[in-house]
Amino acid sequence: MSVTREADAPWSEAEFRQALHALEPSYWDRHPFHRRMHEGQLDKGELRLWAANRWYYQRCLPQKDAAIVANCPLPDVRRQWLSRIVYHDGTDASSGGAEKWLRLAEAVGLERDEVLDERLVLPGTRFAVDAYVDFARRRPWLEAAASGLTELFSPGLLAHRLGRLREHHPWIAEEGFEYFTARIEVVGPEGRSLLDLVVRHAVTREQQAACVRALAFKCQVLTAVLDSLDYHTGNGAPRS
Repeated sequence: MSVTREADAPWSEAEFRQALHALEPSYWDRHPFHRRMHEGQLDKGELRLWAANRWYYQRCLPQKDAAIVANCPLPDVRRQWLSRIVYHDGTDASSGGAEKWLRLAEAVGLERDEVLDERLVLPGTRFAVDAYVDFARRRPWLEAAASGLTELFSPGLLAHRLGRLREHHPWIAEEGFEYFTARIEVVGPEGRSLLDLVVRHAVTREQQAACVRALAFKCQVLTAVLDSLDYHTGNGAPRS
């Protein structure tokens, strides 16, 4: 009878949770672009570019979630995950998180058509977000689900960003902030529920480690989006 090596034994639930939470410093809340945003250093053009590029991420989230549903053999998980698709796409064309983000884009001065046709989406943003959707399509559903655990890190960032946008950009109509006010209410419970699901289904050390890598990858995707914005707004571009 083979003996499982200690290095291959599953982490305890506490150890697994700790390994996931340990990735919080890699989250994009500390990125220089976000710091410039929160300090009121973005002009209107830069804020509009941010909104247009973040739109591409928002509109791809339901495709990522649909890939998880397609790859998951467990009906109870599929039923639970469908609500995430509905949250972003809405029950009709006038509801949902994606529609709320479009209203924010309009509130910062963008035309809806120029957001929808993605003319302002930077190559780096498109490459990173497409890689995230591809990851969800190709990897086991549990890893793709675990990548979304950035929800654990986002409640504080959302509240902070909302406050700073209101402070530094009072010209933005309040209805443009509906995405943030609605998201703040649900992201905490969603993150905790997702963490419980991942911990429950990742029962081997290999699965646990893969989930940690998936979350690290998602943090890298988000960082790549902001790296692209930072470069194209001049903060990272080479100076002559």
